[in-house]
Amino acid sequence: MTKLSVNINKIATLRNARGENIPNVVRVALDCERFGAEGITVHPRPDERHIRFQDVYDLKEVLTTEFNIEGYPSEKFVDLVKKIKPAQVTLVPDAPDAITSNAGWNCGDNFDFLSDLVADMHESEVRVSIFVGTDINNIEKAAHIGADRIELYTEPYDKQFTACPEKAVAPFVEAAKVAHDLGLGINAGHDLNLKNLNFLHQNIPFLDEVSIGHALICDALYLGLEATIQRYKQQLL
Repeated sequence: MTKLSVNINKIATLRNARGENIPNVVRVALDCERFGAEGITVHPRPDERHIRFQDVYDLKEVLTTEFNIEGYPSEKFVDLVKKIKPAQVTLVPDAPDAITSNAGWNCGDNFDFLSDLVADMHESEVRVSIFVGTDINNIEKAAHIGADRIELYTEPYDKQFTACPEKAVAPFVEAAKVAHDLGLGINAGHDLNLKNLNFLHQNIPFLDEVSIGHALICDALYLGLEATIQRYKQQLL
């Protein structure tokens, strides 16, 4: 079964716009769990423009599904993860001012850096996923680094999906097969939505988890949060 992890960053963005606590990030996360999400994802950035570091502590106290913290492994981020000890940390190569993740790691160029990080996270008993593209050499390097999983960066899939779904998904299918053969778990995320998710799920083998935030929260404005989560879960059957 492929799990749905809901990224709640956009809920925090809406809350922060007024400087109060509406909507309540923790309450929404609990509702996502109640409505069927198998995980909650947050991506705290250095400027705390959406998820705040305090949110991460507050969520840890109450979540009952898998908690996934993703972000660039700055010293402050690593310290947070080691204190929280979530089920999973997803390492992404975002610059501090990045609007959103827009590329995966070059695991060869960052081999020693990532190897040390993975070892550090494993000492805290945290599963490590590395955000990557579909380059096979890069995925092989991720395995040698000691990662438990990779998260496939799926924006390129979304960009090509309308024109030719089969062509769009092909490199991801191959990447997933290679990752599985190397003993890596497989996650996917970025620009997945109700139009492209089912085709991805039907074609990519061994897919453990998808992390979806922006599109899901946008759909919830029209459909309601509970109905939206159920629709996304239906795409993963």
